[in-house]
Amino acid sequence: MIAHASYSDLRTFLQRNQSLYLDLLRQMVAVNSFTLNPSGVNALGHLTADLFAPLGFQAESVPSPDYRYGHHLILTRAGHAPDARPAPVIGLISHLDTVFPAAEEQANDFHFRIEGDRVYGPGTVDIKGGTVMIYMILDGLRHAFPHVYEGITWHILLNAAEEVLAPDFGRLSRERLGGALAALVFEGGEMADGDYKLVTARKGMARYRVRVDGRSAHAGASHPKGANAIVQLADVIRAIAELTDHDRELTFNVGTVSGGTVMNRVPHQAAASVEMRAYDRSVFEEGVAGMLALNDFCTVRSLDDGYPCRVEVELEGRWSPWPPNDATNGLFDVWRAAAADLGLKIVPQSRGGLSDGNWLWDLLPTIDGLGPQGDNAHSSERSDDGSKDQEYVLASSFVPKALLNIAATLRLVESARLVSGSEQ
Repeated sequence: MIAHASYSDLRTFLQRNQSLYLDLLRQMVAVNSFTLNPSGVNALGHLTADLFAPLGFQAESVPSPDYRYGHHLILTRAGHAPDARPAPVIGLISHLDTVFPAAEEQANDFHFRIEGDRVYGPGTVDIKGGTVMIYMILDGLRHAFPHVYEGITWHILLNAAEEVLAPDFGRLSRERLGGALAALVFEGGEMADGDYKLVTARKGMARYRVRVDGRSAHAGASHPKGANAIVQLADVIRAIAELTDHDRELTFNVGTVSGGTVMNRVPHQAAASVEMRAYDRSVFEEGVAGMLALNDFCTVRSLDDGYPCRVEVELEGRWSPWPPNDATNGLFDVWRAAAADLGLKIVPQSRGGLSDGNWLWDLLPTIDGLGPQGDNAHSSERSDDGSKDQEYVLASSFVPKALLNIAATLRLVESARLVSGSEQ
């Protein structure tokens, strides 16, 4: 157990170095790392590797199989157990990419700046601030508890394409973290009434492409011959909307629609993109079945000879839910006990958005929301009346959250009976 004197010393150390940590964030935010800017993502990877090198981490760059994305980054520091056993492994998960193209950052004058407690900039909370949180945890452990720092093999895994849920990073993470004590995910953390929220469940998601094939005809001279693909798609969209069931937290969203070519032609093609989300695995599967049942759905035919529109639903990708589970609940209990030691309180949170935790929860204990507190993730706009504001992180949230994460990590290691010798 950590002595309260150690908490005090650790807090002082982190506070004394906060300007250094914020400067690390400044350097990261200065690099545009939009997912579809692979050179920028790779530049941030090189910078991150350089920043963690003084902590003893070795860098490995892993190319994505998709040329549109940059390289994933794995930073490793091998641990040395006090006996002949292999050092235990802990995975620390963040990502390199953001959702902001460089032109958008420039158009909205969106850059690193500090206004009071708010630190603005692309990725400050999602998720470059989370990467800085990882650095703070490791730096704090190295300073106050070197026997723990040296006794663990640390794997920091940074996804090059998290914002588009690139599946190859999931496979890579599972390969590297099999048998680890835990996967700790550093998406931004929220608070409610002074309580820290830690993410213990996330919705799953499926993405679909709906295509409609009709029959074209001259809109004036031969209208009865046409089978209007756009009208058919409208009926399909209504059917999709009726699949949403808020009582079971199953949602469908038609995100894009396209179709037709010119106004004087009955359109022969139309398409839509759809995403579906659900927490419960059985509800998720029912949603998939409901969407695929719309294949060959037909309500529109030509008046001339009954030519039918044809509907095709393609499941483009699926990411399973991260449901409540015993392993995650066990990690939450570790963080809750650490919070109590610090006079804090944490509460579990389920989030509708996905993270890299969705890839890992069924392989090893996983918890999320360990990053600093902020708001307006994915937003670059601001207005004079304050109704729109840009993404920011709260500078004051770094030290308390880092202290909580360090205390919980120590409890995690202690509970696994992997630390020998006296406390420091």
